[in-house]
Amino acid sequence: MSRILATSGTEFRIALRNRWVAISILLMALFSVVLSAAGSSATGTIGADRLSVVVASLTSLAVYLVPLVALLMSFDAIAGEVERGTLPLLLTYPVSRPEILLGKLLAHLAILTLAVAVGYGIAAAAALLLDAEAVAGLPALWRLLWSSVLLGATFLGVGYAASALARRPSGAAGLAIGIWLGLIVLYDLGLLAAVVADDGGLFTTKVFPLALLANPADAFRLYNLAASQATAAAAGVAGAANTIPLWASLASILLWPVAALALATAAFRKVTP
Repeated sequence: MSRILATSGTEFRIALRNRWVAISILLMALFSVVLSAAGSSATGTIGADRLSVVVASLTSLAVYLVPLVALLMSFDAIAGEVERGTLPLLLTYPVSRPEILLGKLLAHLAILTLAVAVGYGIAAAAALLLDAEAVAGLPALWRLLWSSVLLGATFLGVGYAASALARRPSGAAGLAIGIWLGLIVLYDLGLLAAVVADDGGLFTTKVFPLALLANPADAFRLYNLAASQATAAAAGVAGAANTIPLWASLASILLWPVAALALATAAFRKVTP
């Protein structure tokens, strides 16, 4: 554990020097304020407290922004070490490759957690100041916070795997953006097209729910919307969120970080100094 924490401390200092801490916090704070201001306008029409509506809006933000920030922080975690020539030196230390990845993960996850907590905290404070009944939405906000951290951990692991496979920062950056576009944007568009073409057939009833659970971003969104009082604020996913069991989306959220880290570890083992 001491070796993991030492690696984590080094990575955190590097992130501070590269302004990743400030950039992540600024992005989350800025978009949280904008989305909470826009989303809270629907409070009177759906009958939910202001904070629950804000949480629904923040869920949509987190699906896009948290994976993007995680991938941008992690895409050169291995490829950068290879290009700078520091990986051979790092591997001479009495630390294993899984310990190196865990140290990087702890540092990057701490940055992401700090950014998410600041962003969500600002949005929650604004909602509580404007609506005394918004305190009813605090459990939903807490659920969104820790599930956002797990979503970030998943995409950090995916970013490490892409970094190890590409072995060059430029290639890893392109691969990371491709992963983000594929899983966050194109995946849902493909499912929507398939549902429209299926017209209520076997794909819609059987395959579609499983396909949503297979994507960590969709599982995250389903879990938070299914347990929220403001699913009407996200009408496009509300129907699916109400039909898929809560335990299924929760299981997907919990399993994906482990699977992503295992994938990254397997890819890192094949990297030669």
